[in-house]
Amino acid sequence: MSGLALRLSRCLLRRAAIAVAALAVFAAPASATTIERVVSDGGIEAWLVHEPAVPLIAVDFAFVGGAVQDPPGKAGTANLVAALLDEGVGDIDSKTFHARLERKAIELGFSAERDTLRGTLRTLTENRDEAFEDLRLALVLPRFDPIDVEINRAQIVSALRRATTSPTEIANLRWWQAAFVDHPYGRPVDGTLESVPTITIDDLKGYTHRVLALANLKVAVVGDIDAETVKKMLDRVFGGLPAQPEMTPIAAVAPQGLGQRIVVKLDVPQAVVTFGGPGIARKDPDFMAAYLVNHVLGGGAFSSRLYQEVREKRGLAYSVSDSLIWLKHTAVFLGGTATRADRTGETLLVIEKEIHRLAEDGPTADELAKAKTYLNGSFALNLDTSSKIAALLVQLQLDDLGIDYFAQRPQMINAVTLDDAKRVAKRLLGSGLLVTIAGRPEGLVSTTAD
Repeated sequence: MSGLALRLSRCLLRRAAIAVAALAVFAAPASATTIERVVSDGGIEAWLVHEPAVPLIAVDFAFVGGAVQDPPGKAGTANLVAALLDEGVGDIDSKTFHARLERKAIELGFSAERDTLRGTLRTLTENRDEAFEDLRLALVLPRFDPIDVEINRAQIVSALRRATTSPTEIANLRWWQAAFVDHPYGRPVDGTLESVPTITIDDLKGYTHRVLALANLKVAVVGDIDAETVKKMLDRVFGGLPAQPEMTPIAAVAPQGLGQRIVVKLDVPQAVVTFGGPGIARKDPDFMAAYLVNHVLGGGAFSSRLYQEVREKRGLAYSVSDSLIWLKHTAVFLGGTATRADRTGETLLVIEKEIHRLAEDGPTADELAKAKTYLNGSFALNLDTSSKIAALLVQLQLDDLGIDYFAQRPQMINAVTLDDAKRVAKRLLGSGLLVTIAGRPEGLVSTTAD
């Protein structure tokens, strides 16, 4: 069995054991979820939801930094770090550490995003002490053994090679590159075929030293654990990290290339289209109105305008959607679809027409009312397991939305008026689009050099 297959097998075994305990962790509505702010003796903060009904503990955390802190020319460093933190630790090699996690059904994982390096820990309550120690070792004493580095590097390079023939990956990557020229957001989080082979063990150690620090740490804990125990856990697990990060300043930036279309020729049956433009920041007073407008346009529901016009009325694509993406230094709205090469032009024309129509006229009163009902009702789906709650609590901290957000959210949604929605629709959708297409779309060519 390959190294990747073995790791996946072990991960699935641990998840299966934990899932048995997690099936019915939270059936209460969002309004009934009590969040407590806990601060350890060492000054480390976490948000806690204490739920003793099921013997499971979920810990989620994030370090602000992420892939934007990759060294120059070393895109993919954060991603490789994330792949290696749950390998060997301290005086325990990778094989022994994996066996140790598997023996107690402890699930430990890390991932890199543009702005954050995230981690998750899932454990049964009876194994919490060993699980917390395993997490401490992974953060404070990662080994970065050469053999583990090369195995994970090879897996990443293999995935990057596969991505060079994936129209979805190509269209998305090209969009970010064109939208954020000469900015870290334009670099792929996973790195490139050129950059990943150049990442050294010193680069990995340097990244962890610079980014994994207490001042840029956000933590959430959900499950069968009380506040006093959480306080002790925070100091034990995270207390050995540096107090302050040493990060490179990142400039605020807006998407570029609006009005351009970039076609990347690829011999595939369908053409994949990625489209987008400037978004609205999460802390902007207009965000909730933009969130509702986006839902009307293509926010994932079957009733959205793009879904109805592109799929239901014309059968141009199986799916089409868009979403708001907010990052620390920018915000975008981004959408996509896949369609037949000979109908790509028609599909893109319909998308552009609907975006323009919504920007000019805004949503109808009925559309806005339905969007409010849907977004208020569907939010509870993010709160039906300990894992979902923990992840959401970390995101709320990163977004600086306040510990009372669950209670405030329905009021913020309901407060959006039709006039607000029409004004914000023009602001959100009226700046033009950057479009990237991977495939051989008939009759469409780049309107900029590629």
